[in-house]
Order: sequence, then structure tokens, then C-alpha cells
Amino acid sequence: MSLGWTELHDLIGISPSQDHDFVYTGVSSLTDARSGEISFLGNSRYETQLRATQASLVLVPKGDFSSTPGCHLLLVDNPSVAFSKVIDYFHSQSALVQPGISPGAHIAADVEIDPDRVQVAPGVVIESGAKVGDGSIIGAGCLIGRNVSLGKDCLLHPGVIIREACLIGDRVILQPGCVIGSDGYGFDLVNGKHQKTPQVGIVEIEDDVEIGANCCVDRARFGSTVVGEGTKVDNMAQIGHNVKIGKHCLVVAQCGIAGSSRLGNYVTIAAQAGVAGHLEVTDQSVLAAQSGLFKSIKKPGVYMGNPARPIREEQRKLAALSRLPELRKEFGALKKKLEEPRGE
Repeated sequence: MSLGWTELHDLIGISPSQDHDFVYTGVSSLTDARSGEISFLGNSRYETQLRATQASLVLVPKGDFSSTPGCHLLLVDNPSVAFSKVIDYFHSQSALVQPGISPGAHIAADVEIDPDRVQVAPGVVIESGAKVGDGSIIGAGCLIGRNVSLGKDCLLHPGVIIREACLIGDRVILQPGCVIGSDGYGFDLVNGKHQKTPQVGIVEIEDDVEIGANCCVDRARFGSTVVGEGTKVDNMAQIGHNVKIGKHCLVVAQCGIAGSSRLGNYVTIAAQAGVAGHLEVTDQSVLAAQSGLFKSIKKPGVYMGNPARPIREEQRKLAALSRLPELRKEFGALKKKLEEPRGE
């Protein structure tokens, strides 16, 4: 696979300032790139790598940059975004698909699937009533449960489990070990014993969602647990039953979102943060790492701490706490002075 000069400009959405017959054969980092490959400068701190790279073309932001002889610098507004488009060209889902169903896969007779348009690895189990969209890749050992709907161009890495009746949109990526549709955590105390509450809802994963390795998204008690379009979930996150996550949110590693909470659009939940149940987080809010949220967020902003509060308030509190040792010394000195006997 190759990419010509004019095709490259069309791909990243800019007009060529001159004509060339350059042809590019792949992508790589500044340090690993070889002749014929494209790279990018995402941060000026790597300018020394730019001056030594063997890449044939580097996407760069505005600035005064230089490179090795034979390396062309192409100015773009956002090198990272432009480079992602180039990566997608060379490593697109359609290019990755090697159509066919492994003899080691077990697929129910009534599953809707086109063997000439999907890739199914050994050890996959697809149960009765399921639908698999064209262009999808299903890795080794995955389970797709009864009546699951899997959209087009999805990528399921090895060991993914999608339980019964869940709905997965187009271009969804599920990393190894994801469990979609596990039972929600619900118990009632009856006669001194914890009695399981039935969880009969489903999970809906909308288009262009990516969910990291070993995440769990619990099915709803009734209705749906929803992960909105374009949302990206990092590794080892827990999303409870009946949670509704809006569009284009970021949920970072080891987060927990308890049942029935709702996140708006473009919300960021940073690493190891926790959201208590039945809360609402408004659009474009940020919950900082290791924060604990116990009250709904109604105003966009950055929130931090446990319990979480607006970041400026939390920073003032932390600044005051950092002065406590000094204040204790001052207080001790004043107390000692006051206790000293005074002359008559």
C-alpha cells in the first residue's frame, strides 16, 4: 500500500503548494522512521529527533523547524490529528480484515453473518439470533451472546464477552477482556440474606466508541446502560447498571461510575476517580484524578478532591493544609510564650 503526494494532501484536507511525484509507503515515529515513511512532530521538545529523522516527510505545526536532507516538512494546523488520518489510511479496518470464519469457531445456524465480509478467529462463540455487521473482526475466544447486534467495522480483541441482547454500534473497538452486559450489582436484604435483584435490561454502545482492556459495563436493571457516540473508556473501568454516558466523553483508567448516574457530553472522568450513584454531571465537566463525586455537577468546570469541589476551592484548601506544620510551630511558640511567668 502506498500514498502519493496529492493523495496525502487530499487525505488531510489541505491544498498542495507544489507538485511532486513523491510516494510514501508507511508511517512511523521520528526515531524509527525510514526512507519512504511519514512521521509527525507533536511537541517541540522532540525537535532534536526531527533534525535526525530518516523519514521522507514530517507533518509539523507552525514554527521554524529544520530536518535532515531528503526529509520534506509539511505544515499543518494539528500534526497529531493529520497524522491519525494517515495512520488510518495505512492501517484501516478494511485493510486489516482477512475474510473468513475459522473452523474452530462455533456459530449458531441462525446467526446473520457474511463469511466473505468478516473475520472470525478460533474459539469464537456466536449464539443464536446474533447479528454481525460487515467488516468486523472478532478475535480469538470472544463470546457474542444470544440476540446481540454487532455493527459494521467493529474490532473485538481476544477474550471479549458481549452478553445477550446488547446492542453494539458501528466502528466500535473493544480491547481484550471487556465484558459488556454483565449483571448489574443489585441486592435486597430479605430475612437477613442478600437476595439478588434481577437485571433484565441491556447495554447500548453507540458508534465510534472504544472501551479499554478488562472494563465492565453492566446491563441495566430495566431499559439500557448507554455509552454514547465517540466516547473513549480507558482500561479497567467499571460502569454500573443504568448509567448513561453522553457523547465524546473520556473515562480514564480505573474509574468507577455507580448505577443510574448520568454524564453529559464531553465529560472527562480522570484516572481512579469515582462517581456515586444517581448523580448528574453536566456537559464539559472534568473530574480530576482520584476525586470522589457525591453531589451532582450542574455547572461546567474542573472539580477535584474527595469530596469533589471546584478546583480553585480544593487548591486553596490544600495550600492551607500544607501550612499546618508551620502554623503548629507558630502556635506552640505563642502558647509557650503566654505560659511563661510574667514579672510583677
